[in-house]
Amino acid sequence: MQTIRNMFDHLHWADTRLLQQLAETGYEGPEVIRLLAHCLFAEKVWLTRLQQQDSSAISIWADSTLEECQELAERNREGYLQFLNACTDPDAICHYRNQSGVPFSTSIRDILTHVALHGQYHRGQINALLKRHDHSPVSVDYILFAREK
Repeated sequence: MQTIRNMFDHLHWADTRLLQQLAETGYEGPEVIRLLAHCLFAEKVWLTRLQQQDSSAISIWADSTLEECQELAERNREGYLQFLNACTDPDAICHYRNQSGVPFSTSIRDILTHVALHGQYHRGQINALLKRHDHSPVSVDYILFAREK
């Protein structure tokens, strides 16, 4: 379970670095914000499912602002910390419905691993967009996080 906790610490660290870069540069390109918001709303959807609540009303492609992304990142961080601290059986099965209403059953461990890895893909897309628009990409590799830890 410690590896999953580390992955979530990294997730928050990486999101924070991206948010800081965007705030410092003032760059809020719509594609960048859309991808960042998608990561954060997907995290919220999965947390809602892990809490055995209905996630169908949460759009994973909702329009957002940088400020709203910053707030959601903090709420997600708090929610996942609470969930991880309370989780006694990561191999327990979570029953949920996807955004289309299709039922699934997946282990908590696999869901948490998915959430931690999902954002990394999109952070790479965000970095490519930053570079394309003449802004410095943000290093969000796990090894950098581990070195700072």
